[in-house]
Amino acid sequence: MQLSALQTYLDELLEVSRLRDYCPNGLQVEGRPEVRRVLCGVTASQALLDRAVDGRFDAVLVHHGYFWKGEDGRITGIRRQRLATLLKHDISLLAYHLPLDAHAELGNNAQLGRLMGWMPTGRFADQELGWLGELAQAEPAAQLARSVAARLGRDPLLIGDEKRAVKRVAWCTGGAQGYFEQAILAGADLYVSGEISEQTVHLARESGVPYLAAGHHATERYGVKALARHLAGEFGLEAEFVDLDNPV
Repeated sequence: MQLSALQTYLDELLEVSRLRDYCPNGLQVEGRPEVRRVLCGVTASQALLDRAVDGRFDAVLVHHGYFWKGEDGRITGIRRQRLATLLKHDISLLAYHLPLDAHAELGNNAQLGRLMGWMPTGRFADQELGWLGELAQAEPAAQLARSVAARLGRDPLLIGDEKRAVKRVAWCTGGAQGYFEQAILAGADLYVSGEISEQTVHLARESGVPYLAAGHHATERYGVKALARHLAGEFGLEAEFVDLDNPV
């Protein structure tokens, strides 16, 4: 498959033009023009790039790429090493941030909800990135936290009333703790995201709505994994997802 065709397909599939973001989405580093093998992961870390080199992959596809708004743009240190690895081995880097969070089927939020068995009922927050859903039956917050731990393979941090009955759940993967108050206003009994901030603790305790920090990496593995399966099925590409350990 031609790299240009792959980029066009992914840009359209994930509706890149619809979302405002703070990084460039799509092709970030251009490599060889033909793509047969794609290595997929959450973040374009050096460890993932080294896997791509060792496995002779043509392209790397991730959720967290490079060139974030506000970063120092100089090509030095770690940034130089990462870009040098890609350019030396003619490997492309494609990255989709908010578009991969928001997609209705392949997105991180859609995939997390499916994994947990939460029935989607609506969207909330900026650009409708947050998701609302319902459990099949109400259960205490502590029980929901145990279910999340079992499915993600990581113990989440539950803040707030562990005994609160949860029927309506809101979630947004990654670093979306800033949407907590909007989740409360949307009527959620509990809010799930990846990270947690100091002020989040107070909001959970004072509002009575528990907050579940399930891990940034842990909650954002499933969108790019689903996208890898989609590309393999749609185009016959060898699209391999690798989950590099990250405790955060």
